[in-house]
Amino acid sequence: MNLLPVFKRQLASYLSAPATYLSLAAFLVLSATLGLHTSQLLERSSSDLQGIFEWHPWLYMLLIPALSTQLWAEEHATGFGDFMKTLPVTPAELVLGKFLAAWVMVGVALLLTFPFVMVVNVLGTADNVLIASQYLGSWLLAGNYLSVGCFICALTHQRLAIFLLTLSLLLMASGLSSVLDALEHQAPIWIAESLISLSPYLRFGMIDHGVITLKESLYFLSMIIAFLATTTVILNYKSG
Repeated sequence: MNLLPVFKRQLASYLSAPATYLSLAAFLVLSATLGLHTSQLLERSSSDLQGIFEWHPWLYMLLIPALSTQLWAEEHATGFGDFMKTLPVTPAELVLGKFLAAWVMVGVALLLTFPFVMVVNVLGTADNVLIASQYLGSWLLAGNYLSVGCFICALTHQRLAIFLLTLSLLLMASGLSSVLDALEHQAPIWIAESLISLSPYLRFGMIDHGVITLKESLYFLSMIIAFLATTTVILNYKSG
């Protein structure tokens, strides 16, 4: 099993790239600025961080494409087919190892927002169970978005194309809420419910207002598995 070496190699690649730190810094600054400005966290007592986390689906549309562009940079520089012949790893191990490394980087970004938790606990009676649920939901949403980024990386090696395609696909997925509003009184209920079940943004909204449930967790995990499996199939085809 060569998953761990792939994971360590990709994590080291992230930690040695200035773009990683710029992306994380931008995420943290925007999260703090937008969250504090709109939620007025410092001016009122609050039991959770809803005002902070409600921005994460949109901020991830900048962070996730930036992280995705670094996933296969070295492999495509040397030629993916030649790279696969030099290492005793399978496409599945590569995909999973790289995805987990990127997911860890998002986890680091979330951990760096921990001062907000301290502020809520100092200023009011914090519901730490709900806050933990919001953190978990945000991390699962990021994993969902990252799996989309992995899929885009399997289709093209151009960094700008990866960034723009990933951003476009995530915007389309999040825009399903607007489609639902337009179809609310014009389409059958089953169509609206189907769209709800496919929208990661709306699923995260359910978590953001309450404790995460098994249903939402399984949704995000199933979407992650589906996109990673599709990515593996594409890379198997390319390496063959």
